[in-house]
Amino acid sequence: MSTSSKIKEINTVQEFKEFYLQDAQYSYCTECNHLEYSHGEGFLEIIALEDLQKLHSRHIGHQSRRKFYSIVLLSEGEVEEVIGHQKYHFGPKSMYFVPENQLHSIESWSEDLKGILCMFDADYFLLCLKHQIKLNQFPFFQLDKVPYVNLSERETQMMQHLFWKLNSENCQKSTFNDDLLVRMFLNIILLEAERIYNHKVVDQAFSLSRKEQLVAQFQLLVNQHFLEKKQVNEYAGILCVHPHYLNDMVKEVSGFSASYFIQKQLIQEAKSRLMQTNQTVSMIATDLNFTDDSYFGRFFKKITGLTPLQYRKKHKHQ
Repeated sequence: MSTSSKIKEINTVQEFKEFYLQDAQYSYCTECNHLEYSHGEGFLEIIALEDLQKLHSRHIGHQSRRKFYSIVLLSEGEVEEVIGHQKYHFGPKSMYFVPENQLHSIESWSEDLKGILCMFDADYFLLCLKHQIKLNQFPFFQLDKVPYVNLSERETQMMQHLFWKLNSENCQKSTFNDDLLVRMFLNIILLEAERIYNHKVVDQAFSLSRKEQLVAQFQLLVNQHFLEKKQVNEYAGILCVHPHYLNDMVKEVSGFSASYFIQKQLIQEAKSRLMQTNQTVSMIATDLNFTDDSYFGRFFKKITGLTPLQYRKKHKHQ
């Protein structure tokens, strides 16, 4: 049996509950007025670690791959977790980050654990703001950067307050404008975390295997060139490897094909423009270097299940 077959793929919050919690029906906040989202079209969950600790079932050491992002603020206690292929020990006053599709396992949690787990997917992060930073541009979500930062007492209190505000707004939201405010607070948390991270983690040594280095370089190139380079062989050429080899390494490290990451970048950019601008579908197709509108429309619907106009009508804030 291959190692990959033992990895639990976790795509939604419901699957997270079923894998990690004794009671899959447990609600993190009984007072929340959740806006309805279809599968894969955006979610945000904030959980107190001490509550999660009480409900945690016996999955210590089991590998999972979550199709969403996680931020953990640890205020008290200690944890050992594996992120990617590295084992980390985190103590009080620290934050650590798990990007989407990254291998992850919990090795141990101390009984005095206190803190916050925030989970969200890329679709939820799409704000109605032009020129916002993309999730994969935050250093702590990049494969070749350390996925944690230690905090001072003041920084810990500040982040606790921001998470409290995020959770409070999330629980009280009843309109899409309320939801936009929640997304903005999530953006503030990530920007504050990045500012602290860049101040403290500059040029910190980080060891990656050769295949992890290759995949990190590939993902960085995709982030930079996805508009003009849409074929795996173009990236393989830049990296001086065979396309099949590149695809195999990306699949081994991430669980997804190399083409998946190119398509994902294109779709995220298209979604951003549909939500954040008034550009026509034809203008967006041209900007994304598609040969014609109909091809762009078929590509978008194949990935999302909606036409570009249907997506805009369903998700753009009024």
